[in-house]
Amino acid sequence: MKLEFDTDDGIGTRANLGMIVLETDETLEAEFARMADIDGVARYHSRIPMVTEIRPDTLAMMLKDLPASTRLLPSSLDFDVIGYGCTSASTVIGSDKVAAAIQSVRPNVKVTDPLAALIAAARALGVTNLGFITPYIPDVSQRMRDKLEEAGFHISAGGSFEESDDRVVARISEQAIQNAARHVANAAPKATPCDALVISCTNLRCLNIIPQLEAELGIPVLSSNTALVWHMLRLAGVSDRRPQICRLFDVELAD
Repeated sequence: MKLEFDTDDGIGTRANLGMIVLETDETLEAEFARMADIDGVARYHSRIPMVTEIRPDTLAMMLKDLPASTRLLPSSLDFDVIGYGCTSASTVIGSDKVAAAIQSVRPNVKVTDPLAALIAAARALGVTNLGFITPYIPDVSQRMRDKLEEAGFHISAGGSFEESDDRVVARISEQAIQNAARHVANAAPKATPCDALVISCTNLRCLNIIPQLEAELGIPVLSSNTALVWHMLRLAGVSDRRPQICRLFDVELAD
C-alpha cells in the first residue's frame, strides 16, 4: 500500500551550515558537532583532498579543489554559511580567494575560514596582544603571524610544534597543547602581556582544554575551531550565548 506523508522545513530551521574538511583532518567534525549542537541548526560536511605534508605548495593546491568540494554539499539546501576548515591553507591561499572559489558554486553564501574567523574573534573580544601557538613548520607559521600583524595585532610571544605531518598533528596530546599554552603565555614580556591566546590548526584538539586554560591564565583562549564555528554561527544570525564552551561564545561580532 502507498502511505501518505507530509513535509516540513527540515533540520535547519534556524541555519544551515556547511563545512569543508580536509581529507587528513581528524578533529574538526567532532568539535563542530559539539559547538553547533543547537536546535534548528543543521550541520553538513564535505571533504577536500589534501596530502599529509603541510607545506605552502601543498596547501596552495587545495584552491583548485574547493569548487568540487562545495558541490558535494546538498544542492537542495540554501546554506547560510560555508566554512573552509584549514587555517594554514587560508593563510597561504588568502581568505578572499577561498571565498571566491566557494562562491563560484554558491554565489549568495557567506564564507569564512579559520584565519578570517580568528581575526573577527580577536576584534570581537577587543584584544590586541596575542600569544601564538601553531603546529606548523616555520615558513607556514611566519606567514600566519604576518597575516595577524597585518590585521593590527601584536604577537607578544609565540611557539610551534614544527610538525609537518598532519597525521601526527592530529595526535598531539591535549596535555602537550596545555603545556605549550602555559609556556607561551608566560613568555610574553611584562610590557605587553598576552590579552588572548591563539592556538592555530583545525586538527589540534583544543575544545576540552580551553575552559581550564581560560580559568588558569585569566585570558580568552581561541582555537581555530572555536573561532571558525563561532564565526559561522554569528554570520548565520545565531546569537546564542554559550560561555561554557569558551569566552568567545559569550560575545557578538564587532561592529
